[in-house]
Amino acid sequence: MSEEITQALQQTCLYQEHVALGAKMSPFAGFMMPIQYSSITQEHLAVRQKVGMFDVSHMGEIFVEGPQAELFVNWIFTNEIRGFQSGKVLYGMMCYPEGGVVDDLLVYREFEPEHFLLVVNAANIDKDFAWIQEKAKGFNCTVRNESPEWGQIAVQGPEAEKTVMEVLGYQEAAGLGFYEYCNVEYKGKRLILSRTGYTGEDGFELYTTPENTVEIWKRLLDAGVEPCGLGCRDTLRFEAGLPLYGDELSPEISPVMAGLGMFCKYDKDFIGKEALLDQKAGNLSKKLVGIEIEDKAIPRAGYPVELEDGTEVGVVTTGYHSISLDKSICFALVNKECSALDTPLWVRIRKKTFPGKVVKKRFYQTNYKK
Repeated sequence: MSEEITQALQQTCLYQEHVALGAKMSPFAGFMMPIQYSSITQEHLAVRQKVGMFDVSHMGEIFVEGPQAELFVNWIFTNEIRGFQSGKVLYGMMCYPEGGVVDDLLVYREFEPEHFLLVVNAANIDKDFAWIQEKAKGFNCTVRNESPEWGQIAVQGPEAEKTVMEVLGYQEAAGLGFYEYCNVEYKGKRLILSRTGYTGEDGFELYTTPENTVEIWKRLLDAGVEPCGLGCRDTLRFEAGLPLYGDELSPEISPVMAGLGMFCKYDKDFIGKEALLDQKAGNLSKKLVGIEIEDKAIPRAGYPVELEDGTEVGVVTTGYHSISLDKSICFALVNKECSALDTPLWVRIRKKTFPGKVVKKRFYQTNYKK
């Protein structure tokens, strides 16, 4: 990669730590990010079996506050935040009027009245902020993009709670349920301790200042926590059936098409509601499915999905040979009539086709319960 391209990319507060560890670095969402340190398999298994940590400081933090903050956020967000208590986190989408997805995100109700934190995807920070600002016109609330002021580490795996409590001293971790958070401090600065993540395992996301993020990373590293890159972040989230914006959600792929309609609450008004209701009633042509292939050949994004006679009926959005399951699996966007469970489908991998069948998108089921 040319030096000019590298210099044009942003760096998280942990960039020098990644370089010092010899991480394989690559562009992602406008940032230079670690893809792997040891190997994707080793890091993946560390999270599934013990604990690993990720630099997710590239994610965006947008704050909305003011007398009409709740009214506004509820209008741009598909999920229902009315009656949603402080200390809780909700997953959902922001949609265009046509039903396509602006972004998928987490919404945190702050402990101050009419204060919300929206955590958005790194690649969409500028787009989301501009879109939210535009939609906020006419509402009595303010919108601030504080992304550069925050670092974020995800600690994930069966030993995540033990690690956060013993290494960092946050006994509050034990009291948090899934998708709950609390405010603590690190060296006098706010730290958001959130029982959330993107791996299908138990875990926590820690948001604090960039300087404190670096210190926390070093403490976790010294305690033997495995540093993990974006390579295994993708294999982990994929096995757990979690979507990636740009692959399984996009302006062309709606929540209904992606099978995420449970995060859309139709007893309230929100942008895109009418289009999604129309799709929910059956007026859609494509659906996202999981496919398990009978061979070890690896399906990749963009590969065609066909019927036995060679008729193309869809395209792979994400595919791997699963590390946890030792199976070749993929997500694919296919014609609706081909989306029922157990439907036989073939994936074209280079010049050959490989038989498979439609299965549930959550390929891997964790034992985590909280």
